[in-house]
Amino acid sequence: MQNDPIEHLISLLSRLPGLGRRSARRAVLKMLMDPADKMLPLADALRAAADSVRPCEVCGNLDAASPCHICDDPHRDRRLVCVVEGVADLWALERAHAHRGTYHVLGGLLSALGGTGPEDLSVTPLLRRIEANGIEEVILALPATVDGATTNHYLTDRLKPTGAAITRLAQGVPIGGALDVLDDGTLAAAFKARRAL
Repeated sequence: MQNDPIEHLISLLSRLPGLGRRSARRAVLKMLMDPADKMLPLADALRAAADSVRPCEVCGNLDAASPCHICDDPHRDRRLVCVVEGVADLWALERAHAHRGTYHVLGGLLSALGGTGPEDLSVTPLLRRIEANGIEEVILALPATVDGATTNHYLTDRLKPTGAAITRLAQGVPIGGALDVLDDGTLAAAFKARRAL
């Protein structure tokens, strides 16, 4: 079985998030039914991406260019930088068209249990960017978890001396969310973050 190219492909695909062996097997079968149209273009695209995509030297986004297309966009508000845990969060905010400033990818969160300390995060480059580029507001868009809260507190302490305003994303009731199905923590955060109309 180890030399079987079909099983090898299924095994590789099943390592991807959201694809178990069954889904990987279906995807492989679909590609093998029409390799010229489905498999070979995918192989070419995977090779091209592996050869050209790199982290942006400015923000940490993944792109074929550095600076990335976001950092290079002259229409972005360079006074705002949104700090995210990882590239997936940056892409989610971009997909939602929620932020028109720039970004900074931390590369993780502080985690005593996970062994991630301040030296493992991209904090020093963020501080340099704030000082060099006159950034006026830093938006902390980190998850509402224990590690996210710990990282928020750490970053707030490190960023205060820069003079930039430090904000975080609102937390609470999602659009379309019914109160009776929300957890207690979300309801408490929403109640504390209430505002006048």
